[in-house]
Amino acid sequence: MPDRDVSPYDAVVLVSFGGPEGPDDVLPFLENVTRGRGVPRERLLEVGEHYLGFGGVSPINEQNRALVAAMDRDLAEHGVELPVYWGNRNWAPYLADTFATMADDGVRRVLAVLTSAYSSYSGCRQYREDLAGAVAPLGDRAPRVDRVRHYFNHPGFVEPMVASTRVAVDELPEAVRRDARLVFVTHSVPTAMATTSGPDGGAYEAQHHDVAGLVTAEVCAASGTDHRFDLVYCSRSGSPAQPWLTPDVNDHLRALAASGVPAAVLVPIGFVSDHMEVRFDLDTEALATARGVGLPCTRAATVGTDPRFVTALRELVLERAAAARGAEPVRPALGSLPPSHDRCPAGCCPNAREPGRPALCGD
Repeated sequence: MPDRDVSPYDAVVLVSFGGPEGPDDVLPFLENVTRGRGVPRERLLEVGEHYLGFGGVSPINEQNRALVAAMDRDLAEHGVELPVYWGNRNWAPYLADTFATMADDGVRRVLAVLTSAYSSYSGCRQYREDLAGAVAPLGDRAPRVDRVRHYFNHPGFVEPMVASTRVAVDELPEAVRRDARLVFVTHSVPTAMATTSGPDGGAYEAQHHDVAGLVTAEVCAASGTDHRFDLVYCSRSGSPAQPWLTPDVNDHLRALAASGVPAAVLVPIGFVSDHMEVRFDLDTEALATARGVGLPCTRAATVGTDPRFVTALRELVLERAAAARGAEPVRPALGSLPPSHDRCPAGCCPNAREPGRPALCGD
């Protein structure tokens, strides 16, 4: 009989970034995102135009609604009785409101699933701080919170990326397909964040490189080709004086064209769904850059609500529940890196701006 035991948890919460759902939301949302980071208002207005080009609506909230519905269906179909809640960092439904609802519903212990597959301050520690802030006002009514591990190398994340990359390669003109460069794209972060000396120091880049290598090897094996790959970055923000991870995807596409590479496939390996960084930074801006330099270019799909990914989330919930009961669950992982930790070790992904800010699920 398949494992259905989710004790000691009585709920799951999908924890995400949030996004505006109309033109009037755009600037307040961006102010939430950048609060305390010294981003000039001119930059906020510039980024705001990206959202206004899509009617002021980020696709991320609708995508999260679809993922919550898919998780609900999958859990029910497999006899796992666990409600799925949803809360955001930067826009409604805010985590604080979601946790107040859970407390009213009698939830006592909840398992968080982050829409971030990798280790980093912004992709893990900051969410843990948000969770701590959401439960603090609830006092004795606050549910206890754990999280599932980072799933960057879980087969249910990697395999859909292999499939979508193969589709994107096949969409290129046949004459340039075999020598196309696979360009893996993720969100840029400050260099200081990526190279922190804590237990997860350097993990952000290392994890992305490992998954990019996995996907490339599988694509090549399936097609009998020998694609090269690169890891590049998009969506740089923050102070212009602060160094961030490079190369930028647009600069890289220009360099590929100048060096004679015949085609490229953009693989949004750092993103779970096609939200604004994918729809604008890649589909709008990067593909326009490729057209401008005469470089044939396609874009692979993100995992979204791919059934393999939804299954992986259920498996991660059951895995974490077994660990919480003191069992030794199977922890599937592909590539050269081990499965990520369930609880963040002390000093993991430290908060450089607010070193004393409390976080759950670790130090």
